[in-house]
Amino acid sequence: MMKKNHRQLHIIYNIAALLGLLSLAACKTPQATLPKDTIKASLPVATSDTVSAIPVWRDFFQDETLRALIDTALNNNQNLKITLQEMAIAKSNILAKRGQMLPSITANMSVGASKVGRYTADGAGNVGTQITPGHNIPTVTPDIAPSLQLNWTIDLWNQLNSDKRAAVERYLASEDGQRTLKSQLVADVAENYYSLLALDNKLDIMLQYIKLQQKAVQIARVQKEADADTQLAVEKFEAELAKASAEEYELRQAITETENNLNMLLGRYPTPILRNKENLMNKQVPTSLQTIPTSLLLKRPDVVQAEHQLEAAKWDVDVARKAFLPSLNVSASLGLDAFNPKYLLHLPKSLAFGVIGGLAAPIINKKAIQANFDQANALQLEALYNYDKVLLSAYSDMTTLQAKAHNLAQYQALKVKQADALSKAVIAAQQLYTYNRATYLEVLDSEREQLDCQVELVDTQLRQLSTLIDLYRGYF
Repeated sequence: MMKKNHRQLHIIYNIAALLGLLSLAACKTPQATLPKDTIKASLPVATSDTVSAIPVWRDFFQDETLRALIDTALNNNQNLKITLQEMAIAKSNILAKRGQMLPSITANMSVGASKVGRYTADGAGNVGTQITPGHNIPTVTPDIAPSLQLNWTIDLWNQLNSDKRAAVERYLASEDGQRTLKSQLVADVAENYYSLLALDNKLDIMLQYIKLQQKAVQIARVQKEADADTQLAVEKFEAELAKASAEEYELRQAITETENNLNMLLGRYPTPILRNKENLMNKQVPTSLQTIPTSLLLKRPDVVQAEHQLEAAKWDVDVARKAFLPSLNVSASLGLDAFNPKYLLHLPKSLAFGVIGGLAAPIINKKAIQANFDQANALQLEALYNYDKVLLSAYSDMTTLQAKAHNLAQYQALKVKQADALSKAVIAAQQLYTYNRATYLEVLDSEREQLDCQVELVDTQLRQLSTLIDLYRGYF
């Protein structure tokens, strides 16, 4: 009988060893693609390192009204609040991944009863067997077993650690995403605010033009009554007056829409926004932007966010690759077990424990694991291409802003000269028309050209401020 048991144990050991060898043989892990970032390696180095840091928005924007609006937006904007909650979710995910690396211990309390059949090996063996001195095993046996259960997946290959590091990178990416959204919000508030001031200035120019046309209509009527001109001149001036009046209401509608857009960014219902329209034209705009060094370019929130997403994708590939390796699970229980509560404290007789360890590895039908690895590998390459795209876009933005600032400064200087010349031309045309030495068409042309030039000056100032806002949006 003992030889038979020994032979059975030997067979079990051989089967276990064979299964172990099969598991190890099946643990071939595929090689992941090693991404080479040629775009970052070839990033041009700025020759002038004149900018070491960009000031915070409170120093960047000097308008007190704008500062107050930005403060309101940062406190009330719903998109920013949503992003903060996404950061909290990402942080919780880190804690969850960290918890998976540690053993879990649970407290259990089981109470039950069992009865075995009389004509079974257990039932027949229980007959006449005493469970305590002088007491046979009852037909229905109670069972009370308080215990502690330990379960632990041992991180043999640092798979769980790689998963945790991927979660950390995603949290850092969410932080930079929040920075990106915050700078975008500040820039949008500033953009809408300056657009509102530009519309106010355009409305003032249009109102002055309307007064000019009203005066022109009166002069044309006087000229007609004196037989110095015809009814056609009167009608042309009246048509121009009606056109200007229509454009006034178009500007008023644009002001309302921009004001409402700004209030939406501030997270509140439409409210009149108190402002000083002179702050637009009085603001000094730099004629050129300093060269942005590569070190600062790489710190842009969108660039850093894409970099963290790339790192997270690399760790995901590591996790997927290690899924081909065997996993070791340990389970242990320690507790008390008795049919009657009064025997639970009769130690060590009531003590019950168990320990089991399991090594599991995929052998056949690994298509799901292979598919997960292929997906993670492809997502890693996608993250690399996205990082390169963001980096190229950031550098392109930098060079575009520098050229735009320089060219707009030259454009504005010439427009100022044009506006001065047209102002003199309008005065001359009006005087010549009064003395019947110029036609109404010449007066209308000179006045319309002056209007267009004044509006273009406002637009140019707005475009220069937008360039500064783009600088803030890109590097904060």
